Amino acid sequence: ISGQPARESGRGGRIIEGTKAVRNRDSGGKWRKPWRLPGRNRGTGGGGGQLHHRFGRESRGAGLADAPERGWVMSLASPSTRLRYPRDMSDEVRRILPNLITVIRLVMATAFFAIIALALSPTSAEGRQWWGNAAFILFIAAALSDILDGYLARKWGVVTDFGRVMDPFVDKVLVLGAFVYLASPKFAEPEWSRAFGIEPEPGAINCATGVASWMVVAVLARELLVTSLRGVLEARGIAFAADWSGKVKMFAQSAAIPTALFIAVNPGCLASPNYRMAQMLSVWTMTAITVWSAVPYSIRGIALLRSISKDAR
Repeated sequence: ISGQPARESGRGGRIIEGTKAVRNRDSGGKWRKPWRLPGRNRGTGGGGGQLHHRFGRESRGAGLADAPERGWVMSLASPSTRLRYPRDMSDEVRRILPNLITVIRLVMATAFFAIIALALSPTSAEGRQWWGNAAFILFIAAALSDILDGYLARKWGVVTDFGRVMDPFVDKVLVLGAFVYLASPKFAEPEWSRAFGIEPEPGAINCATGVASWMVVAVLARELLVTSLRGVLEARGIAFAADWSGKVKMFAQSAAIPTALFIAVNPGCLASPNYRMAQMLSVWTMTAITVWSAVPYSIRGIALLRSISKDAR
């Protein structure tokens, strides 16, 4: 059954899966009643089975007899009948929007680094605090945009080569770049605290953010290891997608970076032992989770490489 979305409904539509239907359109291009669908709840909604779709709009009790009036259009482009329902947003916009958000996140990451540099350059404590809080807000927005574009891509079933390459690339640029800046010598103690009029306690940590240089090396090494494994396996046609440990790692990093930055640039938090303890715990927990997350990836990657070697023999 072929439909004409633009003429029948007056709007574009998104394709969603439906159930098999019989040909029920006459040569004059009119919808013939009643529509019948195999399955449960026959006889509802004007003699047809119920229509269900995952967005929940006009799904219950809407029989195919009402399809033209409700803007539903039938298609047999696949073995199972698919339903188009009118949407304001075109399929082209759905395809582009997640990638556009990824590009915007890259711009936000660049702006974040520029603002951090401004926070490190002023001699006044007020300038450091103002620019530091601006960088804090921008990082939160960039992290939320990562969640948004992933959600939209999964919801709309949009997978593009651009997104597969750029999304993890932008994530690594944002996170690794943030850690490099947070380990900057300009955050070194006791000079940083003294700029805010705070005298650090004897034996205080060497960096106001709590991020040590070796932590940056550990985070970078983990990312390089997983990226290398993924490149080798996918070059051989084997998917090596992110697993739950990678998602936990990303969450820990996205929480530790703004926490460390916010405490470092606000003198009230910087002078509080409780806030400094929370900062240290977040940074050390993030480092431990990051190193640990490489283990499941390594085990899975090595097992796949061994299976490839056995098959080659």
